Amino acid sequence: MIPQPTAQQALPDETFTLQSDATIGVPDSSAHIADRFAAQLRRSTGFALPIQEGTGTITLSTSGAESLGAEGYELRADASRVTVIAATAEGLFRGVTTLRQLLPAKADADSEQEGPWEIAGTTISDSPRYGYRGVMLDVSRHFFTVDQVKHFIDLVSLYKINRLHLHLSDDQGWRIQVDSWPRLTEYGGSQQVGGGAGGYYTKAEYADLVQYAAEHYITVVPEIDTPGHTNAALASYPELNKGDQAPELYTETEVGFSSFAIDKDVTYEFLDDVFREVAEQTPGDLLHLGGDEAHSTPHSEYLDFVPKAAELVVKHGKRVMGWHEIADGSLPAGTVVQYWGTEDPKAQVLALKAVEQGATLVLSPANRAYLDMKYHEETPLGLAWAGLVSVEQSYSWNPATLVPNVPASAIDGVEAPLWTETLDDLDKVEFMTFPRLPGIAELGWSPESALDWTTYRERLAEQGPRWEVLGVNFYRAPEIDWR
Repeated sequence: MIPQPTAQQALPDETFTLQSDATIGVPDSSAHIADRFAAQLRRSTGFALPIQEGTGTITLSTSGAESLGAEGYELRADASRVTVIAATAEGLFRGVTTLRQLLPAKADADSEQEGPWEIAGTTISDSPRYGYRGVMLDVSRHFFTVDQVKHFIDLVSLYKINRLHLHLSDDQGWRIQVDSWPRLTEYGGSQQVGGGAGGYYTKAEYADLVQYAAEHYITVVPEIDTPGHTNAALASYPELNKGDQAPELYTETEVGFSSFAIDKDVTYEFLDDVFREVAEQTPGDLLHLGGDEAHSTPHSEYLDFVPKAAELVVKHGKRVMGWHEIADGSLPAGTVVQYWGTEDPKAQVLALKAVEQGATLVLSPANRAYLDMKYHEETPLGLAWAGLVSVEQSYSWNPATLVPNVPASAIDGVEAPLWTETLDDLDKVEFMTFPRLPGIAELGWSPESALDWTTYRERLAEQGPRWEVLGVNFYRAPEIDWR
């Protein structure tokens, strides 16, 4: 299984076999989780699997395991039945995710398969190491449709990811509707890297994505990158530029050349409107304001900009999240700083400066967690500016010790960003995401004592048949003995 559970014990000589007369029991308010689980098993097994009140052959309950927290659960499979118990629906969903991995890979098929449908006897008590376990999808460099993002959610939720960071604006495209500034999408969202047609999410489409993520117990974290990475906005509205001259739309991949006019009132009027409308559409408590690679913004202006932009995020009821560069400025209470550095001392200094201001960290080291880095020199996709990131390299690090002198209490968790300069379709996204994302997910969920490359690579190999059943275009990394 991935992530490795906190505690698991085998039940010798006990094997559960799902039979055609099996039922799914729901003694409390978790029917929606049972419905989704049963629908999948009906497709693959052909069994009726009726859902009934009370106990069943498989029982899913939110009446217990309170000590394991909101995402924790207990699971037991013996010869006669399977029981998953949690204190919340979210915890139950995590437990059902584990149950899916205990079943044969073909249980995830979309068409009827032959059994047997066996689970080795086991007991599991499980809860996460960190509360933030994220993945970022850049929909700005290349746009991905609602259905494509939903498919991505389906896959990442298998590994107990609970945050989807959507990079919604950049130099190459603006991807979320803002009624008060309509040219952001009408013009700024019209292209993408390479010059192809872009796209954007209407408010209804974004709401659909947010709801679909919530059904998988994933919270969407929207990012509006500022004050750099802003060419799409600058091209849409000349007044946001110094000199009121709009640049052309941009479809290349270089960074660091764009900047809002920091000293103009209209910049903050613009951000006030944008943050308000994005916040109104986003139930989660975080709004990411970017802040990275603002090379064209004079540093003194950048230091003036960060607290003003952060104040606007807070004004609209959200906590600030931003890349680690924002720690050079003054941060409001509750800020989450996303560390994307490698072993760069300057980045580590900024991480410490963030913590000294009371901020917490989400760790996304580019040479470990960036899913768009090439696996090796011959990888046909991705970039290599942070190095080559093998599956082992992406797994073999410890969030607790990545940045020296950061206390454990200051680490919220981990996130695996996927930038899409070279990724223009879902097959390419899958190729760069799998098999590295499950390792980042395990670093965020499993206890430190469970993290071991030798045993992990064996468990990762077992995911291959499941990805084949799901049609995932995964990279068959040579360091894994794929089944």
